[in-house]
Amino acid sequence: MGQCQCECRPGTPANDLSLLDPILEKYKDVPGSLITVLQQTQGIYGYLPKDAIAAIAQALDLKIAKIMGVISFYAQFRLAPNGKYLLMMCQGTACHVNGSEKVLEALTDELGIKPGETTEDGLFTLESVACLGCCSIGPEMMIQTSGESKVYGHLTTKSVRDIIRQIRRDHGGALK
Repeated sequence: MGQCQCECRPGTPANDLSLLDPILEKYKDVPGSLITVLQQTQGIYGYLPKDAIAAIAQALDLKIAKIMGVISFYAQFRLAPNGKYLLMMCQGTACHVNGSEKVLEALTDELGIKPGETTEDGLFTLESVACLGCCSIGPEMMIQTSGESKVYGHLTTKSVRDIIRQIRRDHGGALK
């Protein structure tokens, strides 16, 4: 397949499009397989690199515009890599009535990004999610990194800022 020309994080396989070969070979003649192919591609790279999308279009004989329409329709797909820490702030009913909106505002202020964005240093990606299923400890957020997840509950605007600042300190990042 070749090398991608996208902005890939060092150490990730995003520059190796040959990783797509088994997926594209398996699904190239399977009608309706686009979502499965996109999911598996994102599973490899953590997002959907532009060159991978072009390779999928060629292998499945689809227009890039059609693929982009599917990608933009489904919230599960990402066109940019996640930060090292994926922050998922619950906005479910139990969390909402316990102040999750204010906690999310504190997060966006502390990080300087909105849900769906990644900080410039690549450390944090913020997502607003419908429910994490931990309603008794709301408002809560889950932080995923390197295949591990940790849930933080009973959050306040102060505690969520403290969590972010501690992670930044642990990584030698500058405090806001």
